[in-house]
Amino acid sequence: MIVDIKTGDIVRLRKAHPCGSYDWEVVRVGADIGIKCLKCQRRVLLERNVFERRLKTIVPKNN
Repeated sequence: MIVDIKTGDIVRLRKAHPCGSYDWEVVRVGADIGIKCLKCQRRVLLERNVFERRLKTIVPKNN
């Protein structure tokens, strides 16, 4: 399953970050996906297949 993800999207992962947050902002897209925790601002780089396994949902934007 290939996920259509763009920089700036907010995603929710299956497991919580140690700080307690489930929500992340996508900051880099390519062979690897860079994400930033919305609570503690920690940045993590995940391989695309690992990211797709951990992804629960893409949070809709409130426009």
